[in-house]
Amino acid sequence: MFRALAFAVVVVGSLSLGACAPISTYSGFQTVESDPKDVKVGQDTKSTVRGKLGSPSATSTFDNNTWFYMNQIKERVAFRKPTVIARNVIAIAFDKDSEVVQSVHSYTLKDGKVIAYNDRETPTRGREMTILEQMIGSVGHGGILPRDQEDAGIPGNRPGDRRN
Repeated sequence: MFRALAFAVVVVGSLSLGACAPISTYSGFQTVESDPKDVKVGQDTKSTVRGKLGSPSATSTFDNNTWFYMNQIKERVAFRKPTVIARNVIAIAFDKDSEVVQSVHSYTLKDGKVIAYNDRETPTRGREMTILEQMIGSVGHGGILPRDQEDAGIPGNRPGDRRN
């Protein structure tokens, strides 16, 4: 009896410790055969960089001559919120005319900045109507059908035999 209880405690304890092991998630650019540090300034071109590293994760919004290769690693322990433990961004800038690499910059998680978003909403003019006001708001304002044939030519009104 004591051995069975001790065995059950050991099994439950080892399973619960295994559940607390962190789960790592990798996302973004993954280096397979070459490293972004292998890109040589003044020698490599867009085509050689694409051949070494593949397509970029993103390009610059205002200038297509800057390529970004990004990746990050998140860790999650049990039911806790995942935390980013590593983030790398490699920015490769090319010359406009010759498409030769001008600079290679490497940024990590420490270089990132936290941005405080403004969650306020811009108010609209007028007042907000309830759903009941929207449904019965047009009652008594002339209705949907044109009043007479003169109104049939007004944009938005459909001519036809509605009021014959």
